Amino acid sequence: MELHVLREASTAKSTIGELTINGVHECWTLEDVERHQKIFGQTAIPCGRFKLAMHDSPHFKRIVPMLLAVPNFLYVLMHWGNTAADTEGCLLVGRTKSADFIGQSKSAFLALFAKIEAAMAAGEEVWITIEDKAGVPLAEKAAA
Repeated sequence: MELHVLREASTAKSTIGELTINGVHECWTLEDVERHQKIFGQTAIPCGRFKLAMHDSPHFKRIVPMLLAVPNFLYVLMHWGNTAADTEGCLLVGRTKSADFIGQSKSAFLALFAKIEAAMAAGEEVWITIEDKAGVPLAEKAAA
């Protein structure tokens, strides 16, 4: 299974993107701001392709998807939340979006989780590619 996040322009507070599965819209994403230099808990995931695994999260008290081998990051999870205050470098998902906010996050997470879990149970590897939309500067990159 191939997940793909295409980031739209970011603000000074967050970065919104669209997540697709095998090319079909699934949900919206929200991350921290992409930065030239990483600030712990306040930096978006670097662009790239990452394998997903399941992680038993003590914080969320459940299993959540985790991106593996993200350079300079540990425990990059996919979970629910609405604003950058709800993430520390993780990928939030939601069904609706507005400036610096995604909504209906828990239902989006549960639907996405079910698809990822089913694919893994069937023996499929699940990968996620994160990239910036071509020609759209992200907030901190544009300021540099």
